[in-house]
Amino acid sequence: MDNFQIETAQNVTISQNVAGVMDRILAFIVDNLIIAAYLFVVIFIFTQTNVVGDAVFVYYFTIGLPLFLYHLLWETFWNGQSPGKAALKIRVVKLDGSKPAFSNYLLRWLLRTVDIAIGFGSVAIVTMLFNGKGQRLGDLAATTTVISEKNTTSIQSITLHQLPEDYVPKYPQVMVFKDDEVQTMKSIYRNAMAYGNHHIILKLSAKTAQVMEVTFDEKPIDFIKRVLDDYTFYTQQ
Repeated sequence: MDNFQIETAQNVTISQNVAGVMDRILAFIVDNLIIAAYLFVVIFIFTQTNVVGDAVFVYYFTIGLPLFLYHLLWETFWNGQSPGKAALKIRVVKLDGSKPAFSNYLLRWLLRTVDIAIGFGSVAIVTMLFNGKGQRLGDLAATTTVISEKNTTSIQSITLHQLPEDYVPKYPQVMVFKDDEVQTMKSIYRNAMAYGNHHIILKLSAKTAQVMEVTFDEKPIDFIKRVLDDYTFYTQQ
């Protein structure tokens, strides 16, 4: 799984896990199975009725419009996910990790024809493989990408790594915390890192500094990591 670094306006660096091509293909298949099931049900209902005259227009409109707008509506009103994306735990986000606006969803949806319909998805797959940020043409135009929300980051890899022998702690004030409070901090930090929630890092760093009664000069994400490392250092002595 590829990943890329983003730095927000608040100088928080977040690593985003790009959704794999296979996950996106599987999500596409799930969505199409749902579309096929919907189509089957609607056709079955209308075949059991006597559709004539102006009702024929209603028939085709009823079938066609939801199918036509399927991805646009789901992603817009379900926070960047369609049912297929939700099943595979992937989501559309902007390159800075924030939630896309309707204009972003609209632009990437308008280019679905080029990306997916033409060449049976080959254009989208080739673009994603060579782009490095999991972007098809629609994503490039809309400055979006699709990330994976599968929790591939372990707490050990973030905060419980072995400290170097010459490690020098910076904040002795960390001992104001209890073990369970630090464990909670680690859990919040881990989840925020895994899901790219930089606003949570900002709140966590501000609250931590307030409790410790310190002022930090590093980035919020580096401050929290330093606090966790310092706590590990002092508790291992």
